[in-house]
Amino acid sequence: MTSSVAVAGRVTTASPQRPHWLGPLLVLVVGMFMTILDSSIINVAIPTIQSEFGGSTSDVAWVSTAYSLVLGVVVPTTAWLGDRLGLDRVYCVSLVGFAAGSALCGISWSLGSLIAFRVIQAAAGGILPVITMTMVMRIVPPGKIGSAMGIYGIGMVAAPAIGPTLGGYLVEYVNWRLIFYINVPVAIVGVVLAVLYLPKFTSRPTYPFDVLGFVTVAAGLVALLLAFSEGGSWGWTSYPVIGLIAGGLLSLTLFVIIEFEVEHPLLDLKVFACWPYLNSLLIISVQTIGLFATMFYIPLFVQSAMGLPALDAGLLVLPQALVMALVAPIARRVYDRIGPRWLVFTGLLIAAFATHLMTGLNVNTSKAQIITWTCIRSVGVGLAMMSVTASGISALSPALTTSGSAINNVIQRVSSALGLAALSALVTGQQAQLTADRNGLVSASDPQAARLGLTGLYQLSKTSALDVMANAITNMFMVTTWITVLAALLALGLRSGPLEHDSEGHAAEALLE
Repeated sequence: MTSSVAVAGRVTTASPQRPHWLGPLLVLVVGMFMTILDSSIINVAIPTIQSEFGGSTSDVAWVSTAYSLVLGVVVPTTAWLGDRLGLDRVYCVSLVGFAAGSALCGISWSLGSLIAFRVIQAAAGGILPVITMTMVMRIVPPGKIGSAMGIYGIGMVAAPAIGPTLGGYLVEYVNWRLIFYINVPVAIVGVVLAVLYLPKFTSRPTYPFDVLGFVTVAAGLVALLLAFSEGGSWGWTSYPVIGLIAGGLLSLTLFVIIEFEVEHPLLDLKVFACWPYLNSLLIISVQTIGLFATMFYIPLFVQSAMGLPALDAGLLVLPQALVMALVAPIARRVYDRIGPRWLVFTGLLIAAFATHLMTGLNVNTSKAQIITWTCIRSVGVGLAMMSVTASGISALSPALTTSGSAINNVIQRVSSALGLAALSALVTGQQAQLTADRNGLVSASDPQAARLGLTGLYQLSKTSALDVMANAITNMFMVTTWITVLAALLALGLRSGPLEHDSEGHAAEALLE
């Protein structure tokens, strides 16, 4: 029996499913688990990396933002690579590339070298999740897809939950570089198991690769990321920032023109003519920005300002991932009955409320408060995340659902990268302004300053710096709160009520299960 499956942006014909699919499925979970784990494990190591290599908060944020952006950029290439080389070969090569990039990250000698090696790591890592999903759909019989996705989903949920805790342990008790080195033996085992247990996927004739489309979209996204990341330090009205923004927008405009003109576009942009889908992308972008801002800045703050060790920081963010894992399956069942509108609207309002609570963050905030705030926020994200994605894809015609799935993945990656870069620029700019304001209030001839002595002045300066950091981060959370509220208002435009269960509707949502 054969079936049609999604491969990163279009439909291909699957090979016959295997009766013994559990072993190959577990092998594929290894590759998917590694890339998702690496997106979260790095966050608790950021303060240590900043301490060793130096650099501002926005500079160090590139360790995460560059990785996320490259993940999104390489996703559209997976369909062409899978057809040209065969899915099993692409999987093995990507594992080897990911291991090599990880090893290079481990030997990095500066912040610049670490960021560069993260790009290499992400170039291979971005391919793995899409390739593994495609192979699962081609290996598992249709009647067993639900069971297979349940097993596959354990890895997707476990990785972000384990990442910060494992990373915190390695940073505190071993060395931060081990969070990268640990990928190497896992990848080697993954390649050996893949050679032994994965079926062979034959290559097939391919269409010409859309080189111009790939170059223009990659150049545009990188230019915008650099502009948003460095705008605070270079000056938003400086020639380099204005030039990058103009060049990035021009490059993306050229990408759109190319995609409508070439016979085999990298991404089918006709999906943007569907407002329910476009609306879902806007909501997903805001949701992703808020999620990554919390994952990045909470571990950074509790280590840098509150003095918690890396392991405690990892344990602090573990409950929110577990809460999201519990809420998401419940949301799926409720979605089938009432549709996405009220689930997403309610979820985003809960997320906005929890983010507003985070504006009370300061050096005296208890760990219990932070766990409570992040868990409340995870309830909202868990209700909204799957629902808004499913509603957007199900609104597309069957011919566009695969392109919609690929663009959805790209938007999540890009919005997390650009959003974190913009918010990091906001935090850095706020810190600089608040520091200047406070310094302006203290006169060098102030007799009170003289009575403090050198030790007292040092303590005053340290306390002031921590307060400034807390104020800057809480201001960032306030901005995130209001954009989340705006996204909740957009959610009122989503479908209400269950989807009509025709054959096309089932086909559209099957890609998400």
